[in-house]
Amino acid sequence: MNPTIQSAINKQINEELFSAYLYLAIASYAGSKGFPGLQNWMTVQAQEEIDHAMGFQIHLLRRGGEVELDAIEKPAKEFGSPLDMVKAGLEHEKHISGCINDLFDLAQKEKDFAFQSFLTWYIDEQVEEEEGAQELIDKMTILGDNGPGVLALDKELAARAYKPSSILIQ
Repeated sequence: MNPTIQSAINKQINEELFSAYLYLAIASYAGSKGFPGLQNWMTVQAQEEIDHAMGFQIHLLRRGGEVELDAIEKPAKEFGSPLDMVKAGLEHEKHISGCINDLFDLAQKEKDFAFQSFLTWYIDEQVEEEEGAQELIDKMTILGDNGPGVLALDKELAARAYKPSSILIQ
């Protein structure tokens, strides 16, 4: 395996695991503030991020590379309002989108066509991740301080269920 690509994939595995850590931190904060639905939504996000890390791990191993796990940065502990929590998630997703785009640029530069093909799943996934967070932000913005509306939305978020990412079965 190309050592530059291998190093970049290992760095992305760390980025994805930090994403899971961040979402777990937000989930914990949401739960401590009385928003069990938002806690659930963020917990599902964390589970998906672990899947994303595992997808990179699988790709690396399938191609004869070596996985090298690094320390995971400690996330923030407090996130403000429910709207602030989701905005923190969206900002992080934009960061991850940038990382994925950088990986695609690297794959093109290194002429690693298999990695380019693999990354298309992540590019599409990031569009969905950003769209989902933005939709939630839009709903929360419309609701504002409407207590019953906020509680109804929180109940809706509690219904979200984890489904393993398709990247794990490719």
